[in-house]
Amino acid sequence: MPNVTVGAVRERAPGERRVALVPETVTLLVRAGIDVLVETGAGSGAWFADADYTEAGATVVPPDELYAHADAVLCVGPPDVETAESLRARQLLIGLLEPLRNPALVERLAQRGVRTVSLDLLPRTLSRAQSMDALTSQANVAGYKAAVLAADSYDRFLPMLTTAAGTMRPAQVLVLGAGVAGLQAIATARRLGAVVTAYDVRPESRGEVESLGARFLDIQSPPPGEPGAARGGYARELTEEEQQAQRAALDAHIARTDVVITTAQVPGRTPPLLVTAGALAAMRTGSVVVDLAAGELGGNVEGSEPDKTTVLDNGVTVIGAGRLPSAMATAASTAYARNLVALLRHLVRDGELVLDPADEITAALTGEVPQKGGASS
Repeated sequence: MPNVTVGAVRERAPGERRVALVPETVTLLVRAGIDVLVETGAGSGAWFADADYTEAGATVVPPDELYAHADAVLCVGPPDVETAESLRARQLLIGLLEPLRNPALVERLAQRGVRTVSLDLLPRTLSRAQSMDALTSQANVAGYKAAVLAADSYDRFLPMLTTAAGTMRPAQVLVLGAGVAGLQAIATARRLGAVVTAYDVRPESRGEVESLGARFLDIQSPPPGEPGAARGGYARELTEEEQQAQRAALDAHIARTDVVITTAQVPGRTPPLLVTAGALAAMRTGSVVVDLAAGELGGNVEGSEPDKTTVLDNGVTVIGAGRLPSAMATAASTAYARNLVALLRHLVRDGELVLDPADEITAALTGEVPQKGGASS
């Protein structure tokens, strides 16, 4: 019986250094009876050489050979036009395809018979799929890097230091959004010695914030009976009235903060505006704002731009940090590749890739509605 063959392609998006498979995970797949192809140079951005993949059991090939022989093509982000056109009917494309932002791409692939599995569609409420949760693994990397980036950009100490020259007060850090990235940012800033306060629209996140030693900021939350979480465990989009009330309450606290890290995102939608131009103008000189939500659809901070650092006239540094996982490509790729291994182990049955519409994990990842009789979490 022929083995399933998977191929990891080189990412072509500007600034993207991650890779879908790392040598460690190639070994795991080969042991599971899966043949692995890796495009030449695919891992170079994450410091994995072609020889590392060969030693782990993969075959390093040019892109045309990979597309010709792979049953499943593995990527990190959505493919570019050239890559999408190279895919063939009945081939499976697996990655963070962002179908909510790229519906035309997914539709075009479907019309050509290419099947898609998008890891960003996986609900976090499916406990048995946690090992496949790539959004969580990448958000952990981003949250950690956001806190480290903020510390590096802040011209004072984060911890309190008592020296012969006197005592340096600890930095006041505010984290907006207590999802996975926010919680990791909180934990990292706390380890660096800062005094951390956090806020999230979901009142139930208070316990998680306080368990990390941070203070939960009490401001406007959704009225009783209106939860702050949407389907799948992500934060829902606030109404315009809720956003205005939230921003007014936040502005006063932001003015007293040395470092602000924003992480609030709504899948496929414009991120909520949490830090206004007025709030930035009221901050102290030397303060730092890191906008983890900065992207093509906007960000949490007014005026922030993805992958751009701006120093405002009042000396406040605004960092649009939209690609932080790529800034830690080795760690991010390793975590992502482990997610893919868990997924492939779930999809490969008796030497074949099986997309079972009755399985709720598969149905979620393919954007389908599970049929009756599907497995439960």
